[in-house]
This record gives sequence, structure tokens and C-alpha cells, in this order.
Amino acid sequence: MIKTEKDKMLSGENYFPADKVLVDERSKAKDLCFELNSLPSSKISERRIILSKLFGSCSDSICVESNFFCDYGYNIFVGKNFYVNHNCVILDCAKVIFGDNVFIGPNCGFYTANHPIDFKERAKGIESAREIVVGNDVWIGGNVTVLAGVKIGDNVVIGAGSVVTKDIPANCIAYGNPCKVVKTI
Repeated sequence: MIKTEKDKMLSGENYFPADKVLVDERSKAKDLCFELNSLPSSKISERRIILSKLFGSCSDSICVESNFFCDYGYNIFVGKNFYVNHNCVILDCAKVIFGDNVFIGPNCGFYTANHPIDFKERAKGIESAREIVVGNDVWIGGNVTVLAGVKIGDNVVIGAGSVVTKDIPANCIAYGNPCKVVKTI
């Protein structure tokens, strides 16, 4: 059986993101983001309807402030009581899974995409992706970047301005660039 570029993307293999199917799916997601970002904050029900069309799963206890952007949407899975402040970007070429009671500050980014280190490979236009998992009861401060393949445990606080390049265990406060555990809770 021949794998499609989408199959390769979802399985973490190198894939060609300019594939027509993937381009069309990103376009659909960006249209939904545009709709969401165009609605007033007071239109809570309408915003939730768009998010339920966009995300792989979400509950009714979701609030995503504008502006919000993602690549596909269907790879984003959100638990209960989820809040995202302004200017969040989720590049969901792989799954991005958020547990219950997750609060995300403004200007945060979650990036599953990876590009080859070798410039010749990178010039071919291929990339790969690895999932991001955020546990329950997590607070992510403003201007935090979470990179591909990272897992953040339950009951974690990530300090503002952090760049999370490696897994963060449960029950701690972590911050910095690169983000490191500084206190156990």
C-alpha cells in the first residue's frame, strides 16, 4: 500500500507539506481560524461551534481568544476547562493533546513541525512532525514556546518566556531558555 503524504505526516515520517491534500486541509483550517478571529468575544456559542468544527475534540468549557491560528485543527485535542489567551499559534502537523484545566497565556506557540538540519534535505521542502502532550492542571505563562516531541506532566507551571525543548515531569515549576525544572510542587 502506498502511503499518502498525510499518512506520512501523521506517522512522524518525512513528508511533503506542499501536497495538494495537505494544502487544502490547511486552507480549510485557516478559513475556520479566520471565522473565529472575526467573531466578537461575546459570541461565545458561535465561537465554540467553530472550535468544535476545527479541533479533533473539545468540550463546551473552552475559551480561545482571538487571534488564534493553527495548521490543520483536526490534530488538536482539548480536555475540559481549557483557556487560551490572545495570539496563540499551534502548528499541529502531529497531535497536540491538552488535558483538563489547562490555561495558556498570551503569545504562546506549540510547534510539532521539524525541518531537516541538512540544508540540501531542507531545500527539497520536506519536513516531519512529532506530537506534543500537555497534562492536566497546567498553566503555561505568556510568550512560551513548546517544541516538537515535548510532554509536559500534570500539575505544572511553565514560566513566562520559556522555550520548552525537553519533557517536563509532573508537579513542578519550570522556566527558562531552555526550560528547566526549578521547583517541585
